[in-house]
Amino acid sequence: MSIPQEQFEALLSAREDEHVEFKEAKTQFDYEELLEYCVALANERGGRLVLGVSNRVPRKVVGSAAFKNLQKLKSDIYVALRIRVEVEELLYDAKRVVILTIPSRPIGTPLHRKGKYFMRVDERLEPMSPEQLQAIFAESQPDFSAEQ
Repeated sequence: MSIPQEQFEALLSAREDEHVEFKEAKTQFDYEELLEYCVALANERGGRLVLGVSNRVPRKVVGSAAFKNLQKLKSDIYVALRIRVEVEELLYDAKRVVILTIPSRPIGTPLHRKGKYFMRVDERLEPMSPEQLQAIFAESQPDFSAEQ
């Protein structure tokens, strides 16, 4: 899977929300924080984490030296979270950008990291409320509303 340059440029103009997160990560990025963002994005129905791009608008591609071995990163994320995250490298203006495409969590199953169920609130990670977790668990329950 490879993101075409036009699609990447459109992504750069997107605002950060529960489906898109930008991090500068010029030299490195904390692996545990990366896993927490993967959990949050998966819990919000999936999205992209882009490393090597400024957090603030107007976005600038600054490049990233984080996670040199992308195959190992992909494997490590799968072992840690049991979701298959696509990880790719893109050169934009001769600067390396790492893009993680995180799938949605399974229906009725919120993801967690070390017992914490994360979601994004503004520009930070927050634990999900009991009501939000209950709504996710209820997704897999049978719907008897159509029965008489």
